[in-house]
Amino acid sequence: MDANETWRAPRIWRFLLALSPVVVAPLCRLRVSGEVPEQLRRGPLILAANHVSPFDPAVLVAACHRAGLSPRIMATGGVFRAPLVGAVMRRCGHIRVDRGTARAAEALTDAAKALGEGSVVLVYPEGRIGLDPWMWPERGKTGVARMAEAAGAAVLPVAQWGTHAVIPYEAPKRLGRGVLRALWRRPVVHVRFGAPVDLSAVTGTPGARAMRATRLIMAGIDETLAPLRADEMRTPRVVDTSRPRDTSRVRPRP
Repeated sequence: MDANETWRAPRIWRFLLALSPVVVAPLCRLRVSGEVPEQLRRGPLILAANHVSPFDPAVLVAACHRAGLSPRIMATGGVFRAPLVGAVMRRCGHIRVDRGTARAAEALTDAAKALGEGSVVLVYPEGRIGLDPWMWPERGKTGVARMAEAAGAAVLPVAQWGTHAVIPYEAPKRLGRGVLRALWRRPVVHVRFGAPVDLSAVTGTPGARAMRATRLIMAGIDETLAPLRADEMRTPRVVDTSRPRDTSRVRPRP
């Protein structure tokens, strides 16, 4: 690709983006709020989202389609190893993350390259489905901050709420039961695009900058999420009993 040429989503990815609302609609009532500033749409842009359920990627793709975005998703290597799904993910231009391996650092290089092509990259800074007992975002990994600095990319927090009422944490175990319940109830799921995170005042050594920027990014996700769960600030109304409780990565917050 020419250095001045902006990445364009492959046809198969544009088709799947258009299909995503049709897939999501029977399982939930999607509500999308917030705006993506026009000047950020051309990229490079990082969408930093919280992670609460295995259903999150489908909902975020549908929300991005509604917002007119074609993000390249950073996804776990296991997805890319699946025979059919992996081939589709590669064709769509998504970015493989092999966590806990010697190849994990390659994901940051690949993401920086994608951002350099003017792409929008969707990433979960927590690195996993969050296990905070109150379902607030956990401590984030510093990869998003490092990517943003390396590529000069803006970071836009994205919050979602309600996907845990559609597909439980334990999926694919008891997936059928969860899907049938969702088809019957069609819970409301919210996705909100927040305000860009201002990282301009972050200073210090590279490591210190990454940590400080990460705290700002996670705080931005908190602020974007709060209005979506205004009457559930402490305990979620829907409790996913299959979700383990882990306080080791809980973040202090107001």
